[in-house]
Amino acid sequence: MTHTHLLSPGLIGSMATRNRIVMPAMDQNCCDEGEITDLNIAHYEARAKGGVGLLILETSAVAWPVGATSIHQPALSEDRFIPGLTRLAEAVHRHGSRMVVQACHHGKTAGVDAMQDREQLVPSLPLPGDIPDISAITMPELMKMAALTGGKRATQRAASVDDLAWVVDQFADAADRVQRAGLDGIEIHAAHGYLISTFLSPRYNKRTDEYGGSVANRARLLVEIVTAVRARCGPDFALIVRLDGREYADGGIDPELSAEYAALAEAAGADAIHVSASSPNAMGAGFTDGPLPWKPDQYLGLAAVVKQRVSIPVIAVGRIMPDAAETHISNGDCDFVSMGRQLLADPEIPAKLLAGRPEHVRTCINCYVCVAQNFWDGAPICAVNAELGHYDEGPIPPAEPRRTIVVIGGGPGGMETARVAAIRGHRVILLEKSGELGGTARFSSLTTPMNAELVRYLSNAITDLDVDIRLSTTATPELVAALGADVVIVATGAKRVRPDVPGADLPQVLSGDDLRALLTGDDPAAAKRLPVHQRIPVILGRRLGFLSSIDRVRSLSKRWMPVGRNVVVIGGGLVGVELAEFLAERKRNVTVLESGEKFGVEMAHPRRARALHEARGHGVTLVASAELVSIRKGEVDYRVDDAILTAKADNVVIASGVLPDESLAESFRAAGFDVRVVGDAATVGYIEGAVRSGYVTARGL
Repeated sequence: MTHTHLLSPGLIGSMATRNRIVMPAMDQNCCDEGEITDLNIAHYEARAKGGVGLLILETSAVAWPVGATSIHQPALSEDRFIPGLTRLAEAVHRHGSRMVVQACHHGKTAGVDAMQDREQLVPSLPLPGDIPDISAITMPELMKMAALTGGKRATQRAASVDDLAWVVDQFADAADRVQRAGLDGIEIHAAHGYLISTFLSPRYNKRTDEYGGSVANRARLLVEIVTAVRARCGPDFALIVRLDGREYADGGIDPELSAEYAALAEAAGADAIHVSASSPNAMGAGFTDGPLPWKPDQYLGLAAVVKQRVSIPVIAVGRIMPDAAETHISNGDCDFVSMGRQLLADPEIPAKLLAGRPEHVRTCINCYVCVAQNFWDGAPICAVNAELGHYDEGPIPPAEPRRTIVVIGGGPGGMETARVAAIRGHRVILLEKSGELGGTARFSSLTTPMNAELVRYLSNAITDLDVDIRLSTTATPELVAALGADVVIVATGAKRVRPDVPGADLPQVLSGDDLRALLTGDDPAAAKRLPVHQRIPVILGRRLGFLSSIDRVRSLSKRWMPVGRNVVVIGGGLVGVELAEFLAERKRNVTVLESGEKFGVEMAHPRRARALHEARGHGVTLVASAELVSIRKGEVDYRVDDAILTAKADNVVIASGVLPDESLAESFRAAGFDVRVVGDAATVGYIEGAVRSGYVTARGL
């Protein structure tokens, strides 16, 4: 076992945990009018079975529906909610985990207040004039968000002293109910722009009474809540406070101020501090500044500052992977580590680490598909874990009868089909025509390195399950018949067509397949499209083995690529945006032409906003509503409205024209086989669609 510090027992107040891994609060939106449901219990029980030390129930409204952000969040406002919480406590404790409840009044983000025509509580008015950046959001997404309040606009009022006394009582009453339900503690949510955090923030709190002005006055509401909860529940009830280590906005909380608040919370009776971050812009790239990080260890430094000011445990969060978590705990930067989206992707991370099998962890690929659902009260789903959000389907059933399944294609869809079919007990044979597993996900890891983690996980999983993997093998009806296939699964991906414009077949025009072949050496014939001075290095690189590793190709591409200085990318979807940023980082002048009004629409919108922000930051020119007219040597002509414009183009990369391709499936059906189609061969859905369709198909075999 290599993660000895991470997996060692921990202590928060008198609450002992079996390890230092925490699952932070993440909304599941499964409650029925505030009551815990079987779906909630299935979600948390899966993580308890997987060995998590401490689970934190998703943010729960202390005065629900007043001050609530969703009618589907857990409620703590009446005794009638205790039985559901009790069932949850029993399910989690049965597997050895501890569980606390994150308690909150949502203040200026209380969507239910807006929906039900109540004024939201805030410290003072007017609120800062934060203009949301909705440039990356599509109209259907905006309509789903607006539907949550029935299109009603929120109104606010500055909380009176009586209002605040009521809020304190609501937190104390909620904590009492949590304790009576048999749960282990409460986390007071004083971050992320909710009510308490706006009192802590100099940006929002402009009061001149005892709740504003000085640090101690701004912290008064938090201190009163902590004091009241401690008095109501006694010394043996764990009390965690979640704080913003930084607000990414002018005049907001900074790390030093956060540390002062942490010290005041400790003095009032807090047992631990959970350090996060926030940004006022939840629509644009600011959302991935805080509270949802996009870089590894993004908030670790904030936790380390707090750690210097308090003697109670500090919980760090912010895309901290297990190896990094082990290092940071052993270095004393924090005492516990929250793994949120990681535990959505793989509920069994602790158990796999304890067994010394970290290579079998299914790593989150940071695509934000899960959190995007929260913007319209949807249940989170996961691109790599097809079970998340689908607990009503139950566990994977055993096969009856056991059959021989031949899977054609070794990308994510094919490997997930093979994995689930093998778990069920089928005999599984996977045929892949190339010499590597991974398909387009392997190539996309060039621009999006986390995709390689999915390829690694699935490859290890199917190997461990004794799937018969045959690389460099072309599937034919004769071969498949000889293998005794009862069912054939076609997972060969999409086809890519070139635009029907003059010049689309010129040598400088590369399809995605061409570019992949050039950079990885998978197809030696692809180099023939290059001029001689670019062709020779590619051929040598392939022969010397330099192109066999995607990591090596990514590193070498920073020095040289078989792509000219000026590049035009046709298609501003997921592939085009990621590729444009990759090329711009390598000093190419990149123009992206997108026929639609929005870019990256296949991405979850938080990732989309961040990707577009980063692309623009690297100098990428993004042109929407652009119609490709023609391609000439060194130039591309395109139309916007009635104007014909020209962009320099030493190379043109086609990132559009991706279509499902069932041609292979049809040929096998014609040969009399029982054929199913998964992934992009059936419907273009990229990783999320491929994994989910593979999972569902395998369950039905």
